[in-house]
Amino acid sequence: MNSLTAIAGVAAVLGAALVGGVFFTFSSFVMRALARLPPAEGIAAMQSINVTVLNPSFLGVFAGTAVLSLWMIVVAWKSWGSHSAVLFLAGAIFYLIGTFLVTGIGNVPLNDQLAAVAATDPAAVEVWNLYLERWTMLNTVRTAAAMISALAYTLGLLECGRV
Repeated sequence: MNSLTAIAGVAAVLGAALVGGVFFTFSSFVMRALARLPPAEGIAAMQSINVTVLNPSFLGVFAGTAVLSLWMIVVAWKSWGSHSAVLFLAGAIFYLIGTFLVTGIGNVPLNDQLAAVAATDPAAVEVWNLYLERWTMLNTVRTAAAMISALAYTLGLLECGRV
């Protein structure tokens, strides 16, 4: 394994683990805390979070890890036949599908629906209750996928070190 591949692999591990940790925080206690608030307050807080999360530090790690995952697919393809190739491919698939794609087709549309309601509108309570359940379930999928990705990348790097 060359230095560029090793650096990309370590960065992919760190990125997937960091993103998984952020998502874990939400599934573990942030969403539960927001659910304990009066609906208007929970909605307003989550709407603010959804705007604030669109920043260079989070998006850089989140999207950057997706780019690294695409690179790790290339690494896996070039080293096909080795055990590390399967692990790198698994890490990339879990991140790209379970984390990145689930975000785009699941969590983001729910965020858009929540953004479209006024927090104080009584009709927003129904949107909020559905949001809490579905968003948190999808977020838990993203958490597991990111952590499995980090594990697969780590095992792939360890496997490369044995050669």
